[in-house]
Amino acid sequence: MALEILPDWLAGLEEEDVTFIKKFVLASGSLKEMARQYQVTYPTVRLRLDKLIQKIQLNEAEGADPYVALVKRLALNDKLDFDTAKVLIAEYNKQRREGAK
Repeated sequence: MALEILPDWLAGLEEEDVTFIKKFVLASGSLKEMARQYQVTYPTVRLRLDKLIQKIQLNEAEGADPYVALVKRLALNDKLDFDTAKVLIAEYNKQRREGAK
């Protein structure tokens, strides 16, 4: 049975992420095998998987707040450092709370 509509979390991924997922499944979820295939260390593959998990979680929560999702996406894609992203989100949430009063 073919999927007629891609889930949002999958449609939001880049092609290289989908390729990684395919290789991961074909490797029976073995990070050791993935490290061998990509010719990198186990911790490098683990970091890549962790970032992919974060992207999927972000795509799942995308409907929550577009600004927060954008800042998180920029941080995940190394366009913005993590500490700056935290400051931006905290200030944004503070402004929203003060505006709601």
